[in-house]
Amino acid sequence: MSLSRWMLPFLCALLLAGPAVAAEVNLYSARQENLIKPLLDRFTEQTGIEVNLVTGKADALLQRLKSEGRNSPADLLLTTDAGRLHRAREAGVLAPVASDTLSERIPAHYRDPEGYWFGLSVRARPIVYVTDRVRPAELSTYEALADPKWKGRVCIRSSSNIYNQSLVASMIAHDGVEATEAWARDFVANFARPPIGGDRDQVLAAAAGQCDVAVVNTYYLGVMLNEDDPEQREAAGRVAVFWPNQEGSGDGRGTHVNVSGIALTAAAGNRDNAVRLMEFLTSDASQAWYAQVNHEYPVRGSVPVSDTLAAWGDFKADDLDLHLLGKYNAEAVRLMDRAGWK
Repeated sequence: MSLSRWMLPFLCALLLAGPAVAAEVNLYSARQENLIKPLLDRFTEQTGIEVNLVTGKADALLQRLKSEGRNSPADLLLTTDAGRLHRAREAGVLAPVASDTLSERIPAHYRDPEGYWFGLSVRARPIVYVTDRVRPAELSTYEALADPKWKGRVCIRSSSNIYNQSLVASMIAHDGVEATEAWARDFVANFARPPIGGDRDQVLAAAAGQCDVAVVNTYYLGVMLNEDDPEQREAAGRVAVFWPNQEGSGDGRGTHVNVSGIALTAAAGNRDNAVRLMEFLTSDASQAWYAQVNHEYPVRGSVPVSDTLAAWGDFKADDLDLHLLGKYNAEAVRLMDRAGWK
């Protein structure tokens, strides 16, 4: 047999297989590009797997996944808040992942019990107070902000904000609907102004004298303290963090926390590469990057936090299983509406 006749079957097989496809993974991310791209570039450098990144608003990305269905090119969804991750699971656009690495690295209450999503970073939602108008001894719990002494002194975002919905959902999980609704009615009566703007706007309003306390995510305050904009830095410098619901404060369940998280899509065509990226984002190096650059708490307690977060001190975090924030989200929204929380 000639060499050409011997090679013919292999040449035909190569032609039928088509051109080689580069290793890749497609990520839909609700995080801004500058807050995730450096990590993705590092992943590509280490693995040779290209990451095709699409960024957008969290709700818009979920709607896109639903519209695309099984034809979606997305392998992964990265978004903020366990409530949104729960919505994605309920919409049927996610697939479970069984990974010993993820299970070992991420505490059980920071991931879906059936592996549909995994937390990557933690945001606490404490009380911040204006240091020249409020003494820390006046503060204790979220529940205490419903006391009449805070009438006209509280700033917070609207009820349409998922962070507030998850805070209320956590209270429902702990205290039930009736008690939480009674609290919400009195809490709303203490608002200094109708809810408007984001978390940064609440800090700016407090610094400007429009209110004395606000409820915000630590991530925003950390970013403001390290901003180039002097107005942002000055406003953030006028408030301090108070960790509510600590031991000895009446209800010591801990300060409410939430996560940014990642999930495999049901349409994933690059499943193995996707799981590799998920595991990479929970590595020590990736977790340290989140802590130092984004001022978020790592999901892994062994990773040190940024100097900004360290300056606020240690605190007890609520260890509620975060999938319950999604479970009680709809009830929280109805409750907030009944309480007049606009």
